[in-house]
Amino acid sequence: SLVSPTLFSFTSTLPGQDRALQIPGFAYVPPGRGPFPVVIYFHGGPESQFRPSFHEQVQLWASRMGVAVLAPNYRGSLGYGAGYLALDDGRRREDVLLDIEALLDLIEKAPSLDASRVAVYGASYGGYLALASAVHFSDRLVAAINRAGISHFVSYLENTEDYRRDLRRSEYGDERDPEMRAFLDTISPLNHADRISVPLLIVQGQNDPVVPVSESDQMVRALRKQGQEVWYLKALNEGHDYARQENLAIYRQVAYLFLERHLWPDRKRE
Repeated sequence: SLVSPTLFSFTSTLPGQDRALQIPGFAYVPPGRGPFPVVIYFHGGPESQFRPSFHEQVQLWASRMGVAVLAPNYRGSLGYGAGYLALDDGRRREDVLLDIEALLDLIEKAPSLDASRVAVYGASYGGYLALASAVHFSDRLVAAINRAGISHFVSYLENTEDYRRDLRRSEYGDERDPEMRAFLDTISPLNHADRISVPLLIVQGQNDPVVPVSESDQMVRALRKQGQEVWYLKALNEGHDYARQENLAIYRQVAYLFLERHLWPDRKRE
């Protein structure tokens, strides 16, 4: 009953250049005619990549819920050369939004996919992308899931564990520099929470040393202050990843229910 992934690619753009940029990814499309609702799956890292190994959560959504899962290896991902890896560094951080927009355009043109039912999911850096997508593309989404994602780059860099900070500054920029601090402040989803108009599920571990719990706490407060629907699942005995089986089981059930409510709003539960 598992859904096999298919390698695909789509065309994005490079700011200030005439040449196109090919973005690879993997698609898990359920059998049948569709059109299927879609979850865009953002990997973490950002210097990582989505690979077609067994993903229990992806298979749960694709084979049980009937959702097409698209996992792009957006600019900045590993495996496609040093130049590709550096395309989102520093002040080029929001260039990745061009890839997300191009993928949303692809979904609109694909007859097997339902562009009126698209959600985004991401963990860690992918959680930042889920929040950024909700900020910039709320009119093209119905829901977003952020697990342990960065909501504000400055507070993240100031509060992540000391042993990680310099490494992260080389990727995102040094918040101690006034100009870079102002830039990071400008692109942080927390400062644009008023532009989010889709329901969110935010998932966090209380003891996370990588992306501190304060990143999720402050995002939840901002969204609830403006009356936005947000589910918040916080495990008090977890770190960056949900490692305890009882917490992982609850998380997967909550994520399934959240997506089912917004991607299949008319479905009756058995």
